[in-house]
Amino acid sequence: MMDEGYIKFNAEWEKSNHVGDSDIESLNLWRQKLYNVNLLGVYPDGIGFGNVSQRSEGNKFYISGSKTGSVSNLSASDYAEVIDYKIQKNWVKCIGETIASSESMSHAIIYEHNPHINAVFHVHHLELWQKLLHKIPTTPESAPYGSPEMANEILQLFSSTHVADSKLFAMAGHREGLFSFGATLEEAGNVLLDLMK
Repeated sequence: MMDEGYIKFNAEWEKSNHVGDSDIESLNLWRQKLYNVNLLGVYPDGIGFGNVSQRSEGNKFYISGSKTGSVSNLSASDYAEVIDYKIQKNWVKCIGETIASSESMSHAIIYEHNPHINAVFHVHHLELWQKLLHKIPTTPESAPYGSPEMANEILQLFSSTHVADSKLFAMAGHREGLFSFGATLEEAGNVLLDLMK
């Protein structure tokens, strides 16, 4: 069984209707595009996969919630805002009607590394992953998803590879996992959609 979709960080979650429709309108449109081409979704065993985020202010960001991969159309209640985190303490603080995605720390380190990145998408696609693994910047197999180790390995990619140019990396230790990012939602999304052509 895949070790998928389970939150590994210590969460401080304030459950409230903090996220509004206008906060995630454009992000949600892109989430729908990725869902429609099966880059986000749910496995036959019911475990959801993939998540999307957009910087709100500073290093804060809106992100699709945990266990929302199976939902075909998300609403504001399916998103959270990550308002603080400490990678080395494996801790994330978020506000929303749902808890932030299990990959929140991976998104966080990308935003922290580069203030010009405003969108981050994490998707799954077996054929693309097999085709791109180790041909594009790739995190090591030893780094589990959603962990401080993964966040540190992502940071290492930025310092030792051309990932900033490709705006795409694969995760060797997270079967099917790919990340894209960009200055805009369109840039992050088109990196992926272009691969699907």
